[in-house]
Amino acid sequence: MPNQEVAHGEANQENQGNQTWKLVQNVIKQMLIFYFISQVTSGFFRQKPQTPTNTGDSQSAVAGSTPGNIFSKGSIFDMHIYLAEYDYFDNFDDEKALFWFQPAIEYGNWNMGSNKDGIFNFNGNFELTEKMKNNGSIYLHVYFTENGRSPNPNDKETYAKRMTFSTFKRLNKYLKKTYKRTKNLLTGSTDQSEEYQIKAADNLVEVISHWHPNLTINLIDDQSLWVQNTVPPPMNEYIEFDKATGKYYPIIYLNDYWNLNADYQPINDTLTYLNLSLTFSHLQLWKWQLYVSQSMKNQWSNYFSDEASEEDQDTLKKTLLDTNPYLLAVTVAVTIVHSVFEFLAFKNDIQFWKNRNDLEGLSVNSVLFGCFTQLIILLYVLDNETNTVVRISVGIGLLIDLWKIPKVLNVSVDYNNKIFGLIPKVHFAHKVSYVKSNTDDYDRLAFKYLSWVLFPLVIGYAVYSLIYQEHKGWYSWVLSMIYGFLLTFGMLYIIK
Repeated sequence: MPNQEVAHGEANQENQGNQTWKLVQNVIKQMLIFYFISQVTSGFFRQKPQTPTNTGDSQSAVAGSTPGNIFSKGSIFDMHIYLAEYDYFDNFDDEKALFWFQPAIEYGNWNMGSNKDGIFNFNGNFELTEKMKNNGSIYLHVYFTENGRSPNPNDKETYAKRMTFSTFKRLNKYLKKTYKRTKNLLTGSTDQSEEYQIKAADNLVEVISHWHPNLTINLIDDQSLWVQNTVPPPMNEYIEFDKATGKYYPIIYLNDYWNLNADYQPINDTLTYLNLSLTFSHLQLWKWQLYVSQSMKNQWSNYFSDEASEEDQDTLKKTLLDTNPYLLAVTVAVTIVHSVFEFLAFKNDIQFWKNRNDLEGLSVNSVLFGCFTQLIILLYVLDNETNTVVRISVGIGLLIDLWKIPKVLNVSVDYNNKIFGLIPKVHFAHKVSYVKSNTDDYDRLAFKYLSWVLFPLVIGYAVYSLIYQEHKGWYSWVLSMIYGFLLTFGMLYIIK
């Protein structure tokens, strides 16, 4: 038993290592794709620099003004945080709306707070409105004012527009919940509840409001000489300039990057209160730029992927948090080299088949089996609603494998003899160079001996999947069974 536990633990560690390797490799590939897309699109959508002019209410910089931050380092702020149902807030007189008031925050002081670490924490509960309980939005509004001033425009004595800057963020996230009806194909039993089965029978897709109790409020410690209309995207979306002076306000960044999607909980009408933990701290400019660039990458990813990619994002964050930094750096470096070699291998594979005329030493059955494997994988990812990027990559792989078939076989189309009188018959024949060589004999012999091992494994895995797993139907069972077999025992295929 101890030896089995040790072996099981080593297997788990090896599996986690492989997942980390694949994850980092996938992230680097996405970063490279995003880089090339951004470079291409920037050439089409790049705007010409605008000449700063003084046009009163315009958003352009004021001619002759000195660029920079309106507030110098050491300025004292009061922070006011409100919760509301809408992205626009003007209900300053409602005491229940004020969630946290933190006075006397010194801008750029990293040694504030009870622990002298520059961090302020606040934890509290707030009451949900009926709209919030029924899929309504929950917005957090953050206002910074000069010490002693009010963010309420109606307070004529203490309010100053130029001494107030703010931002807001929707705290809840709307996630789709898809109901899929599965059952054991032999017994017809299922572990799903009766309510779940009713919704699955109607192919119901619900959009449910979800909640995460943690949020960090970052004030960027920055005195850069930003000039309006020269700030590169996406940072320009976060920097607000004063119309009169041309200077910019301190940047507020509401940071929820480390909130895992798996930790979001649904909001329903049975809840009365929600708990919210807020943390305030300063943030360096370069770290903020990393967060902003990551958020821009996620926006691009949303065009090509769906909720399935959220699991990859959670795994990436866990990897960054739990993995030793040196090991992570080595993994990234090795993955980059591996990706370069993989690209070169892909290029050389196409060049090899493009210029190959002699099939001696090549396995035709391997090419056909590769097409079959890619076809099964494509059908599987389509049946399981995988994200679009995976579908496209698998589809391209299948097209490349299909492109190889005319290279290894003589393909002819018989238009005279049609199937059902509509579809021309397609005939396949071995090329002369393949028939004359001994490769055909060796190929058949390899598949013959390999089938003695593979076929019993296929039957065993099919029986196991049919007895112990639930499926949407027989079609899904066939796909998942073959796909699972290819993943589990596919390495045996290369033995030949």
